Amino acid sequence: MEHVMRVVRADEWPLVKELRLAALRDPAAPVAFLETYEQGAAYSDEFWRERALGGSEAGSGDVRQFVAVAPDGRWDGGITVLIERPDAEVRFGEAVDVHQAHVVGVFVRPGARGAGLAEELFRAGMDWAWSLAEPRIERVRLYVHEDNARAAAFYRRIGFVPTGRTVPMPGDPSAREIEYAVERAG
Repeated sequence: MEHVMRVVRADEWPLVKELRLAALRDPAAPVAFLETYEQGAAYSDEFWRERALGGSEAGSGDVRQFVAVAPDGRWDGGITVLIERPDAEVRFGEAVDVHQAHVVGVFVRPGARGAGLAEELFRAGMDWAWSLAEPRIERVRLYVHEDNARAAAFYRRIGFVPTGRTVPMPGDPSAREIEYAVERAG
């Protein structure tokens, strides 16, 4: 693997913005992300600065954005891992009853797909979540749009299983998001 998996740095907001806008241009974006390209492009530079800071090690500690950096410095993919606590505000879905991680924003550029980057990004993000002493993470979850069969197959292949929980798709209550999770071993 020539790519390096690492956490974003707070000063890398232009790259955070560029990767997210590339993801929002992807043909799968309507069933993969909860915002449109137009919404993402309209955010201010301050928004992107805050987003990069929030996903960095200098941020709150409850969010990490991991990126796959090519040898030439190009970011070819990323994921974000959010820590969810039973006593915290609900970010998506319903209140949680255990400390858990929630994976969002999964994206690998089309030209870099099939090289194992998604697996490596997940490994980096989940290793970070499992390594936390406080809170001790009991499960890692994510949501998949019911029409995103390619993503669902990938998540099953790396060990995620449907939990049976679903939530309405924000902005389209006729569509469903299916929860997948991996429980902590031992």
